[in-house]
Amino acid sequence: MSIYSNCSMGSDSESSLSLEKTRLLRVQPSGTHKIHYNALSDYDFMLKTSKPIDISLALPHYRARNQPVDHRLAMFISTETSPIKLKVVSVTSSLAAPCLNIFSQSQCRAIPRCKFFLDIRTTASNVTVWLPSDFRGHIRCSGTPSFSAGFVNRMIANVRVNEAMSMDDNWDGDEVWVDTCGLVTFRMWDVHTNAPESQPKETLKRIFGSSSKKLPQRNFNWDFLLED
Repeated sequence: MSIYSNCSMGSDSESSLSLEKTRLLRVQPSGTHKIHYNALSDYDFMLKTSKPIDISLALPHYRARNQPVDHRLAMFISTETSPIKLKVVSVTSSLAAPCLNIFSQSQCRAIPRCKFFLDIRTTASNVTVWLPSDFRGHIRCSGTPSFSAGFVNRMIANVRVNEAMSMDDNWDGDEVWVDTCGLVTFRMWDVHTNAPESQPKETLKRIFGSSSKKLPQRNFNWDFLLED
């Protein structure tokens, strides 16, 4: 191969990276964003902004053609002090294939979503994250996060919060990192109703439920009582 072809390949590679950086800069800090495998970056989705963030990240129920089998979709969110509201959406019922067995719906197989790694970094923003109700993994958070009633009722048993891990663990499941000096709240996105949890309903379940859930901390979110 000639030196000219090498230069051409290098130029094409640099051009692709430049286009990728331009695309990332155009990402808006609001609305719904479908997450796709990106072989050109360490992160499949990246958002850096000084504006308030209010977005939904929709995870696919398929693996891209060139996506490695063990690849977790990686998402990076960054701002300085603006508030962050972020929903990781796993819409099982609408994205999965329809069930054609009219006699036994229970025999229909649900399509699993892609595993993900969410990295949120900010100086002093208040952060609220809705995680899909089928989340099973680790949460690492600076400070002490609070959890909604729905999160406690249906998710906390499958979540490890700020647990020590060694480099030999090689964890490849769902994982969330939040680094901020502000307040952090985790809530549930219900993958069966394709909607955020009903906070009054889940709170009543939490108060009057017969089974008690062990919390990693004592903070509880009563903010829904102040909402319109």
